[in-house]
Amino acid sequence: MLILGIESSCDETGLALYDSESGLIGHVLNSQVDLHRLYGGVVPELASRDHIRFILPLLDELFKKTNKDVTDLNAIAYTKGPGLSGALLVGASVSESLAMSLDIPTIPIHHLEGHLLSPFLENNQPEFPFLALLVSGGHSQLIHVRELGDYEIIGDTLDDAAGEAFDKSAQLLGLGYPGGAALSKLATSGSSFYSLPKPLISSDDLNFSFSGLKTAVLNLVKKEQPLDDIKKANIAYAFQESITDVLTTKCLKALKEKNLSCLVVSGGVGANRQLRDKLKSLAEEHSFQLFFPSLEFCTDNGAMIAIAGFFRHQLSHNKNYEFSVKPKWRLTEI
Repeated sequence: MLILGIESSCDETGLALYDSESGLIGHVLNSQVDLHRLYGGVVPELASRDHIRFILPLLDELFKKTNKDVTDLNAIAYTKGPGLSGALLVGASVSESLAMSLDIPTIPIHHLEGHLLSPFLENNQPEFPFLALLVSGGHSQLIHVRELGDYEIIGDTLDDAAGEAFDKSAQLLGLGYPGGAALSKLATSGSSFYSLPKPLISSDDLNFSFSGLKTAVLNLVKKEQPLDDIKKANIAYAFQESITDVLTTKCLKALKEKNLSCLVVSGGVGANRQLRDKLKSLAEEHSFQLFFPSLEFCTDNGAMIAIAGFFRHQLSHNKNYEFSVKPKWRLTEI
């Protein structure tokens, strides 16, 4: 069975082909980072236009790259939500119209479920049930994954998500947008000169709150003016230490509370090297299994939608070709 996955929820146009027997056979991606960098954040109208501009050329590129033809498809999976409504509509309309022309089913996918299932793209795969840490620009959640479609959000962000805190703090340090990766790189040359708060690290619940940490970075930046490269590196180091300590502490607490022995980490912040290293050390110390997607599949991509489509096709699919998108859609409402 050959499934086409299409992701267009925000500022990446991603397409992939997943074969039920051989796995992922190809994927292509267009990132809009350079486009939105000019504005310091994602501009929804520009995002939609760029999806329209690139989605069909990417489809052609994917088929050429994999030596497949559109007539080889058995189903099309696409991101239904959450995300930017205009961007979602581009992927949904292309998917439904193409599927209708081929008389094959479509599989609407929840964007976050795609992230949750992204480690299944790897040779070493988790088994249900497991704990998932989903950390990205828009989400910071701990999810008890009992089985496919059975999700309980046991920890959530009360304000800023981890990825947002990374990007905003990077901007305060003059690293541009998006600055999460640049901040992490800068932190490698820093030291423990500064100390920043670790919000909710000792709270009884499993929730996150990073707005206070972002404010603390702002105050420190103002206090330490003028900033030189050493100060910037040390602030980046302190920020990354705080946020990764909070994330890892909450993960360990959740594993113990739910009596789980498997942790899956996904989302853009899941690519952070320090977070990965800290979790690997904890996994060895506390004897739990740890799974990450490859770095290229941490951020938004079509491959995660394709494999989510493979899983979801076994439960349900449709050929009525009527569609809508859900810009706001909780994972527990699937």
